[in-house]
Amino acid sequence: MGVRRIYVEKKRDFAIRAKELLSELRNYCGLKDLLDVRVLVRYDIENISDNDYKRSINTIFCEPPLDNCYEGSFPHKDGDFFFTVEYLPGQFDQRADSAIQCVKLLGSEDDIDIRSATTYVFFGNFSSEDKEKIKNYCINPVDSRIANESVPKTLKIDFEVPKDVDIIDGFINMDEKALRECYESLSLAMTFDDFKFIQNYLKNDENRDPSITEIRVLDTYWSDHCRHTTFSTEICDVDFEEGFFGVPIKESYQRYLDDRKALYQNKSGKKICLMDIALLAMKKLKADGILNDVEETDEINACSIVVPIVVDGKKEEWLINFKNETHNHPTEIEPFGGAATCLGGAIRDPLSGRTYVYQAMRITGAADPTLPIEKTLAGKLPQRKIVTGAAHGYSSYGNQIGLATGYVKEIY
Repeated sequence: MGVRRIYVEKKRDFAIRAKELLSELRNYCGLKDLLDVRVLVRYDIENISDNDYKRSINTIFCEPPLDNCYEGSFPHKDGDFFFTVEYLPGQFDQRADSAIQCVKLLGSEDDIDIRSATTYVFFGNFSSEDKEKIKNYCINPVDSRIANESVPKTLKIDFEVPKDVDIIDGFINMDEKALRECYESLSLAMTFDDFKFIQNYLKNDENRDPSITEIRVLDTYWSDHCRHTTFSTEICDVDFEEGFFGVPIKESYQRYLDDRKALYQNKSGKKICLMDIALLAMKKLKADGILNDVEETDEINACSIVVPIVVDGKKEEWLINFKNETHNHPTEIEPFGGAATCLGGAIRDPLSGRTYVYQAMRITGAADPTLPIEKTLAGKLPQRKIVTGAAHGYSSYGNQIGLATGYVKEIY
């Protein structure tokens, strides 16, 4: 059984994503000559019987009242500008995984393999710069790439046998110039100072060169996502923009400075950082004797409040747990997945402490998503892509797992 290909496209009245993309590209990216957009979901299916294939087309892959389904190819003209986007190898393809599970629910015992992708078709008069602008807006290179339009012979991927782990020879004896060249060649998330720290440790404590795996593991664990370096970075200069919130923010910051001066009067070396700003209100309330209902343990990580609960007519002491999850770093580089797994982590962590998770709230802050795309910082996704993708990712995960979100607030 070879690879079969089908395309699924929402009928005109239900093509919400296509209409959204048309509006974004015309109004946000400034492509005024763009006339229309089509969005199709492409499925490549392997090892499926003729019977299961026919049964699944209109029950799993498409909904006939809402979708048009095309087998093999989709109707288009030779001059149409289109491309297909697929996940990078190793990225989890949730749509394909769900499709495989659904086909197996039909009773199939075949070792079915499915791969999904998204095909975009654009109509209008475009320059080569316009086409590149469209591709850059639709493709996040962190998790996706342009797919081949031809049907593959098989969906199976042959992986090379891993080679022996490379050792960075001469690492501990590199001078600063050579060390910086090595650092830049590896495209690491850690800072150069972190890299120098590793060199000094290995040189003075272990007298050996590291493997590339050690450097990559340290780079992961020392990333902003794991170590929250942004929150611990010292804040030296603070400016306040003029605007509606300018005065109250300035007053709040001054109150923070006054309170930290009173709380830290006998403690030297306490630097101003985002983490200190986040925690100081709690420290002030605690110093004022107001937080008597907070549970204190040796492993205190999230806020747990002791509350009296009536169970079967008897009053019992229960703990209400408040778990804060920050996913700034992954959401910046992959908004949908970053925000989805943010909610996943906020559920998982309390569960590890035997806490029943019954609701969530989403409070996010970001730069102005209405700024023109030309003002996007180098190396970053457009702010609009981040905030809209994050909203989709959070709601997608929440809807699938069935968790209520009782409060949503976005601050720009």
